[in-house]
Amino acid sequence: MAVLKMEHVGVMVANLEASIRFYEEVIGLKHKGTLLHTNGVIRLAFLGFEALNETEVELIEGYHADLPQEGKVHHLAFTVDDVEAEFTRIQGLDVQQVDEEITTLPNGSRYFFFNGLDGERIEFFQTTR
Repeated sequence: MAVLKMEHVGVMVANLEASIRFYEEVIGLKHKGTLLHTNGVIRLAFLGFEALNETEVELIEGYHADLPQEGKVHHLAFTVDDVEAEFTRIQGLDVQQVDEEITTLPNGSRYFFFNGLDGERIEFFQTTR
């Protein structure tokens, strides 16, 4: 048995359509499709950058809305090519809890966090690796 890649990261959301718009407009992901789970209650949406073998974001509506923020997901990290430009862009949007500054790691990689619509933490990361 071999693990080949991370398939997707599931994020529980309160409103699927609003969260799809958020991830498209703020992050730049493309909505690949929505489906109703076989239980007839949970709705799933898959988003990505339309790259081969990419890890997708799965938005989950109707699963368990009262889990604490830590139960949704810790954070989603997205690689960016210009963290300063993205920091400025995100600050200009109606986005909650944007870090006050960009953090630089000892290896020179830089990042900042902000919240998605349901309090999930999102990280924009510019790597030096």
